[in-house]
Amino acid sequence: MDPISVISGPVSHLDRADVDTDQIMPKQFLKRVERTGFGEFLFFDWAKQPGWDLPANPILVAGENFGCGSSREHAPWGLQDYGFQAIVAPSFADIFYSNCTKIGLLPVVLDAEDCRALAHAGFGEVDLLEQEVRFAGREAAFEIDHEIRHRLLNGLDDIAMTLEQSAEIDAYESEHEDVGFTRVATTAL
Repeated sequence: MDPISVISGPVSHLDRADVDTDQIMPKQFLKRVERTGFGEFLFFDWAKQPGWDLPANPILVAGENFGCGSSREHAPWGLQDYGFQAIVAPSFADIFYSNCTKIGLLPVVLDAEDCRALAHAGFGEVDLLEQEVRFAGREAAFEIDHEIRHRLLNGLDDIAMTLEQSAEIDAYESEHEDVGFTRVATTAL
């Protein structure tokens, strides 16, 4: 996973609330085993509607409760594969939010007014280090969990986070090396 510091560029706007993971990535595309290649199926049913236009820009502004529905890792995979690097919305479904952060797709919560203003500006900058979104000459601060921020700034997935603790893991294993054998030997007696 690549580290995230600042994401800047044009903004795409999906002006819909309660967009669920089934709409983001329909069920018929969940059979793939790779994590890549899902971008072409993003919003598959909506993309067939006349007038649909959702450019693959670095920043997506969406409506409230984005990513609700089933816990579908394929939805963030598809959004990232399509080209989005940050999603800005008034609120996210908890599991969807977590799934995004685990793959390096930055979810940012801003109030609805700031989301509309960012979408209207058409260009923005999401600064994870400073925890602010800049657009049209203004800044909007956002909150993010310290641990999630650390993971994203350093490009650490779950395995990399575990490996950061390798010295403590090794120390624990050395201290408890004979415990398993002792228990088995005692039980056998």
